[in-house]
Amino acid sequence: MKERTFIAIKPDAVQRGLIGKIITRIEDKGFKISGLKMIQVTEELAAKHYAEHIGKPFYPDLVKFITSAPIIAMVVEGENAVTAMRQLMGKTNPANAEAGSIRADYSQEMSYNSIHGSDSPESAEREIAIYFKPEEICSWTTMFEILKAKLEG
Repeated sequence: MKERTFIAIKPDAVQRGLIGKIITRIEDKGFKISGLKMIQVTEELAAKHYAEHIGKPFYPDLVKFITSAPIIAMVVEGENAVTAMRQLMGKTNPANAEAGSIRADYSQEMSYNSIHGSDSPESAEREIAIYFKPEEICSWTTMFEILKAKLEG
């Protein structure tokens, strides 16, 4: 099932110059990026994103980290995009992440794990709406989709 998910390259990965490597991994896996921008997350935006964590002891550290440097916000599309991207990212704690996953390859510790991805289609819809206006999401067809349609058509 084709779906969209929200992906963010976190401040630690931006600061380490990993933007291109991470985007390449996403595209190499066959996903389509239909929205992309670099933004500086404000405390207000962080509160919307992490609303379910407000009041928890770790919330101030989450906000401090996500606002510490720009992020790359993306809308990523593909077959079972939420689940497939979570697999590509690897487990939240890089020490437990699968070999070859983004977090295993690029992350140093759980607090600085390089990438965020929505954990459900509902979260994806909510997070995409936080970071993107509808007109900022592009609808386009990849060469793979064109060739597949010709073969099936």
